[in-house]
Amino acid sequence: MASGPAPARRTVLGAALLGTVAAFTPGAAGAAPRHVTAAPTAPTAPAVPVPAAWTVRPFGLGEVALGAGVFADKRRLMLDFARGYDENRLVQVFRANAGLGTGGAVAPGGWEGLDGEANGNLRGHFTGHFLSMLAQAHASTGDEAYAKKIRTMVGALHDVRAALREDPAVLSVPGWFPGSTAASHVRGSYRYVDLPGDVLDGAAELTFAAWVRPEHADDWARVFDFGDDTTRYLYLAARGAKGRPRFAITTSGAGGEQVLEGAAALPVGEWSHLAVTLAGGTGTLYVDGVEAARNTAMSLTPAALGTLRDHWLGRSHYAADPTFAGAFDEVHLWDEALAPDAVAELRRRPAAETAAGAGNLAAYAFDETEGGTFADASGRARHATLRRTWGGPSHPGFLAAYPETQFITLESMTSSDYTVVWAPYYTAHKILRGLLDAHLATGDARALDLAEGMCDWMHSRLSPLPEATRQRMWALFSSGEFGGIVEAICDLHALSGNPEHLALARLFDLDKLIDACAAGEDVLKGLHANQHIPVFTGLLRLYDETGERRYLDAARNFWEMVVPPRMYAIGGTSDREFWGEREAVAGTLGDANAETCCAYNLLKLSRTLFFHDQRPQYMDYYERALYNQVLGSKQDAADAEKPLVTYFVGLAPGHVRDYTPKAGTTCCEGTGMESATKYQDSVYFTTTAGDGDGRGALYVNLYMPSKLTWAERGVTVTQTTGYPYEQGTTLTVRGRAAAFELRLRVPSWSADGFTVEVNGRPVTGDARPGGYFSVTRTWRDGDTVRVAVPFRLRTEQAPDDPRVQTLFHGPVALAARDARKELLRMGLHRNTALSGDLLPTFTPVPGRPLHFALGEIEFAPFAEGTEHPTHVYFRRDEPRVVFGGLDSGVANPARTGGRTLLDEVWAAAPFRDKGALVAHVGATTKKWVADGLLSAADRTTVIGTARRATYVR
Repeated sequence: MASGPAPARRTVLGAALLGTVAAFTPGAAGAAPRHVTAAPTAPTAPAVPVPAAWTVRPFGLGEVALGAGVFADKRRLMLDFARGYDENRLVQVFRANAGLGTGGAVAPGGWEGLDGEANGNLRGHFTGHFLSMLAQAHASTGDEAYAKKIRTMVGALHDVRAALREDPAVLSVPGWFPGSTAASHVRGSYRYVDLPGDVLDGAAELTFAAWVRPEHADDWARVFDFGDDTTRYLYLAARGAKGRPRFAITTSGAGGEQVLEGAAALPVGEWSHLAVTLAGGTGTLYVDGVEAARNTAMSLTPAALGTLRDHWLGRSHYAADPTFAGAFDEVHLWDEALAPDAVAELRRRPAAETAAGAGNLAAYAFDETEGGTFADASGRARHATLRRTWGGPSHPGFLAAYPETQFITLESMTSSDYTVVWAPYYTAHKILRGLLDAHLATGDARALDLAEGMCDWMHSRLSPLPEATRQRMWALFSSGEFGGIVEAICDLHALSGNPEHLALARLFDLDKLIDACAAGEDVLKGLHANQHIPVFTGLLRLYDETGERRYLDAARNFWEMVVPPRMYAIGGTSDREFWGEREAVAGTLGDANAETCCAYNLLKLSRTLFFHDQRPQYMDYYERALYNQVLGSKQDAADAEKPLVTYFVGLAPGHVRDYTPKAGTTCCEGTGMESATKYQDSVYFTTTAGDGDGRGALYVNLYMPSKLTWAERGVTVTQTTGYPYEQGTTLTVRGRAAAFELRLRVPSWSADGFTVEVNGRPVTGDARPGGYFSVTRTWRDGDTVRVAVPFRLRTEQAPDDPRVQTLFHGPVALAARDARKELLRMGLHRNTALSGDLLPTFTPVPGRPLHFALGEIEFAPFAEGTEHPTHVYFRRDEPRVVFGGLDSGVANPARTGGRTLLDEVWAAAPFRDKGALVAHVGATTKKWVADGLLSAADRTTVIGTARRATYVR
């Protein structure tokens, strides 16, 4: 295969580019990294080398300060959420998985808890997002509060990994009796107590007694389960199907069970005493020393079951049943049926102090405070062992909020089922990315160690698998999703230099997709959008690290298959999370369009492509998606519990955005937290080496109130602007004299009037829309650059129905606020200006910038995070030819495909004067007459109307 540039040249980069956070500073090959002292991160903060393939690089978040405006307002809401949310809640599920105490912290819930969608199979992902948000918040603001939270979380994760490396150890808690202790099993720890195989000793009679404190109302969680499988067993469940304690014994499975069932549910979070006696065909269940159930037809005994293989406390032989979550104390077994008064006495004092004495088959006081062995006080030395249902990690680097079983099961799956396996490598990516960002923001070596360990573990897991197995895995919808893990692994490789890490990154290659996209073959129909977008950002980083050209070609071609063919006007993509046919927009409008994660990942892909090739369309898209979908996905409200970010952005007429989607802690809320703390990451880029005359260049990609501290050049560049409420910006250069080229993006929508002044004097240059305007000079302290970017009110058509349109004012998508559930029909050419601006047809709403009224309908920026019912799309309806408010009375004809006469006339705007417009109307109508679409008499009427009308310039 053709190879790209060799990745030998290194310059130092902070993770603001690669994951978001630290500063970037160039340095000579092989030289020690140099750091920007102005950045709020510590001067010893690590950095990721800039790939040799990049021709521009971004600045770190700490080098670009946001000024007052809509972006700062949205960010402040998210920063407040990050500062106030208890970080211990984010590591609760990790600590539980390791069997560690959780300190009373409550898991966030939703996708981040055991009760969330698909049994919480994605838990841990939100923790990674939260770490990345904190890292970005710290890098942007320098606020030590965020670094402190990072250190707390990283320390907890370090403890979790250490615990997972060892055999499980008891979590000791206070028991029922004063001064006693008990053994606690945290919910989500998948732990149980394994008793010796001879514990029943062929008993013909039996008493089992125990103190239990359930921590959750889990049906079918076992107090004990002695048996071989799901055919031959006896068990006691804290809650059966009816939510009450249930004992059963059988030699023929569930259908042959002989049962005792209590009358009431056990209280959650409180101690209860349970006992079961079997003798002479009678079984009795006691709750808190009182008989709760009796069955005089129980013919089975432990002896009748014979020798059983397993004797478990807290675990069921039915794989789907949960492990017991709660505490055990005073578990005793006797080879006789205790009398009712003896059972009642067990509630009042420890068994050893009762007339019955400690169990003569086995007796466990659970007074151990360390280790994983529980002493048997029966005198029979039947000591019990604490175990995990899944054994333990296959590698010491394993770190997750659930057992390794999802990763193991994925390797044999042939079809997707997210209730069994839900994207474990996707979750691993979020954790890995969060750890890398934490390390790069704070220099915490523990975070880097955890990240390296995760990659070492993944390499050990994936490298032995046959190629065909991996290809099958990665092609599975949802179960095989791995997010942006390749990008994160490549970043780690750039830090570690470990060849196994680069080899690991390549183990995620999905060759069928890569090869098709590299060849320009559009295979996206039917694919899950967000599963695949971040794959291509990873491919770009693989190209950086390997020079393999197909990775770059695949990413470039893929982007063009999405933007604009599968893009909505606000910059989003996907319909119900999937892609359909190219240019299918109007026909897909519904309540589940534009998954917010897709916009996040397309922004990341667009900017990474720009690092390789400075195509203006990448930054045009960046502006569209950032100023519309991304801003609009964050509600303009504060909340201590939720980040208030959309999942889907419904584009159906009258849709109301949902900022608390699904059960919470979704993927889109995770990426939304990140988006809202890195708005400024692509405002400025600089060339990685001098180009042109060797001076280098500064790209101004976005117009946003901000201050760049460019320490290398000894200058600051401050943008003072209200953009997009202001049609332009002013840049002020301060500091020492510095020679460089200033490249100002000319938006593709800016039809005319883009001008630049330096120190009050006009500058000539190429101001063609969809390019960059260059100013090269030696900049001196106090120089000012005034950029005018005139906006027009304009529309964009849906590719599959040109009459379905979206209204824009400059970069801002305007949404009609209306509760109706059908597309609104609107005519907009009533008073179109000679410039082609539709604004004269509308009435500005006083005191509400960028709000415009058309009759009774108000349009407002989509970026406003409100709960108004909105119409991003409407149906254009121009029934008659109208100019300057004069109605000609002539029907507005249309060509096949929907393009009307007025569309064709105004497509040529701007017009220098009324005469130019009238002349164009004459030429256009002549052609329509020739095509049989307009009569000669109507042509005369139309021209006369255009001539008599009065126009706004």
